[in-house]
Amino acid sequence: MHQSHALVAIVTLVSLLVYVWMILRIPGARRRTGIDAPAMTGHPELERHLRIQANTVEWLVIYLPSLWLFAIYWNDLFAAAMGVVWIIGRILYALGYAADPKKRELGFTIQALATAVLLFGALGRAIYIFAVIGA
Repeated sequence: MHQSHALVAIVTLVSLLVYVWMILRIPGARRRTGIDAPAMTGHPELERHLRIQANTVEWLVIYLPSLWLFAIYWNDLFAAAMGVVWIIGRILYALGYAADPKKRELGFTIQALATAVLLFGALGRAIYIFAVIGA
């Protein structure tokens, strides 16, 4: 049966909105610290917000293809659920890291595990299908 992938589409868009939220927190940090663009360093608060944004975009390029490939090769509902776990992990990561870099670990671990399930699940299923059906 054909899956609509609507749930994964919604989770993808919410993931991107979480990323936009992270981007929008940077100007506030700039105002509070008095560091104008294009400067990228000079105050730990600003640097933490910039790292939150940069680290999230680094993970998006792994997470989003894995999310969609898992949905295609396995199941839309489970992929969407793992996407929600990823979103929760990234929010916890952002809030923890902004408060104190030592508080980023829980959120980072949650999102990394969700990504690993999606990535290796999609890869394993793709290899299995290739082995059974061929090219």
